[in-house]
Amino acid sequence: MEDENCQRETARITVEKVFLEGFFFGMIDFLLLVLGMAMLLGGGDLLVRGASALARNLGISSLAIGLTVVAFGTSAPELAVNTTAALRGSGEISFGNIVGSNIANIGLVIGCAALLRPLDVKGTVISREIPMMLLATLAVVILGLDMAVRGSGNVFDRSDALILLLFFGVFLYYTISEVLQRRLTDTFVSQTLEKGIDGEKHSLMLNVVFTGAGLALLVYGGKMAVDAAVNIARTFHVSEAIIGLVLIAVGTSLPELVTSVVASIKGQSDLAIGNVVGSNIFNLLFIMGTTSVITPVALPASGYLDLIMMAVLSVILLPFAISGRRRISRIEGGILLVLYCMYMAWRVLYSS
Repeated sequence: MEDENCQRETARITVEKVFLEGFFFGMIDFLLLVLGMAMLLGGGDLLVRGASALARNLGISSLAIGLTVVAFGTSAPELAVNTTAALRGSGEISFGNIVGSNIANIGLVIGCAALLRPLDVKGTVISREIPMMLLATLAVVILGLDMAVRGSGNVFDRSDALILLLFFGVFLYYTISEVLQRRLTDTFVSQTLEKGIDGEKHSLMLNVVFTGAGLALLVYGGKMAVDAAVNIARTFHVSEAIIGLVLIAVGTSLPELVTSVVASIKGQSDLAIGNVVGSNIFNLLFIMGTTSVITPVALPASGYLDLIMMAVLSVILLPFAISGRRRISRIEGGILLVLYCMYMAWRVLYSS
C-alpha cells in the first residue's frame, strides 16, 4: 500500500514538474513573440521613413525602392527560413513558406493595408509589375505540376531552379535599368549632385542608416516571432505542413505586413504596393530558385491547392488595381482578407 502511494505521489510530482516546465517555456515563447512583434513594428516604421527619404535623396521613385530594396529586405526572413529548411531536408516547410507567404502577401497584407486606407495604383504597376508577378506565378505553377505536364513526380528540381533564377535576372535587369534611366534624366538629381552640399550628404547617410536599421529589425524581429510561434504550435502538436503554410508563412510575411500597413497609413501607396508585388516576385523566382538549387523541393500532398489559391489571388489583384480609378478600395481589401482567412481556415480543417 505504501509503495502504491509512493508511486502516485511520484507521478503527481512528475506531472506538476512537466506542467510547470511547459508553462515556463510557454511564457518565454510568448514574451519572445511579443518582443519580435515590437521589433517588427519599430523596424517597419524606420524602413518606411528611411526608404521614402532615400528615394527623395537619390531621385528614385518610391515604387522602385519598394520593388527592390524594401522587397528584398522584407523577403530576407523567407530566404533565411527556406535556406535552413532546405539544408535540413524539410521540403514541406520550404514549399509552404514560399507559397503561403505569397498568399498572405496578397490576401492579408494588401487586404489589411487597403482596409486602413485605399491604395492608389500607378500605371506602371498595372502594365508591368503585376504582369511580371503573374508570369512568375504561372512559371511556378507549371514547373510545380510535373505530373500534369511531364507525367513525372511533382518536384522543383535544379533545372526548374535555373529557369526561375533566369527569370529573376530578367526582372532585376529591367527594374534597375529603369531606375538608372530615370535617375540620369532627372534634373533634380543632376542639380543635387552638382551642389554637393555637406548637409545633403549627411541626410543621405542618415537615411541609409535608418533603412538598414529598419531592415535589420524586421529580419531579426521576424525570426524571433516565427521561432516563438513554431514552438508554441508544436506544443499543441500542429503538423509541419501547416506550420510552414500558415504559421511560418504568416510569420515571415509580418515584415511585409508591417511595412505595407505603415506605408499605407503614411499615404505611401507606391511603397505598400511595390513591397508586396516585389516580395512575391522575389519569393517565387529568387527564393524558390535558390532553395531548389540547394535541394529539390517536392510538392506536398495537397500543395496543388495552395498553388491554385496563390494563382487565383494573383489574378484577382489585377482587375482590383484597374477598377475604381486605379485604386484598391476598402471593399476590395476586405474581399481579399476574407478570401485569405476562409482559405487558411479550410486548409487547417482539411489537413486535420
